[in-house]
Amino acid sequence: MVIKVFLASSSGSTAIKKKQQDVVAFLEALKLDYTQLDIACNEENRMWMRQNVPEEKKPTNGIPLPPQIFNEEQYCGDYDTFFDAKEDNSVYAFLGLPPPPGSKEAVQADKEHIVQNGTHAAENPDDSIEVPVEERNGNAHGEEEQVEAADEEEGEGGEAGDEATEGETAGDEPPAEEEGEEAVEETDEAQVEEEEEQEEEDLQSEEEEELRQLEEEEEAEAQEGEEDDLEETQEEEAE
Repeated sequence: MVIKVFLASSSGSTAIKKKQQDVVAFLEALKLDYTQLDIACNEENRMWMRQNVPEEKKPTNGIPLPPQIFNEEQYCGDYDTFFDAKEDNSVYAFLGLPPPPGSKEAVQADKEHIVQNGTHAAENPDDSIEVPVEERNGNAHGEEEQVEAADEEEGEGGEAGDEATEGETAGDEPPAEEEGEEAVEETDEAQVEEEEEQEEEDLQSEEEEELRQLEEEEEAEAQEGEEDDLEETQEEEAE
């Protein structure tokens, strides 16, 4: 199986050039057989690449950009999927190739296989294997342990229930500090109301005092005016 890498040798995009160089350099580092197919100078390569990239893998405009990677006729992916496989140490699986023995990917695959399938101990047909005393005597010891565990659970459950009851009883009683704070707030509000009422009374008293003084001044002025008029009248009569 030959890996095919479709490239654009005359691409004007610096990003595309870097992606192509990254793919080629990594394949050479793995010493894998691959072929570079130029889509810039060969129309057949470009049309084949566009036709064989799955529709769900194509961008929104429908034109896949290089580099695109195939294993013979099987599509592997673009640069983004290649980069993800490289980061996850799964490039061989990405390319559809078996990993070489001893490689990180092979070790990882073996671990995953063991986790999925589990481990199985070799069966020993020899009936002469000594059976432990506990197994020969049945589950008597197991029953005693279960009873002891049940007693411990009941003891712990009873203590937990007592603590919960105490917590609920304590929660029913209103905290004394909160009651004291509420009483202090009510006292402060009453004092504020009394002060406001006293201020209103003082203002009313001041206004009443000012009005009284004004009335007295007006009366005094009126009396002075009347006295002046009377003097003038007396003077005129005397003349």
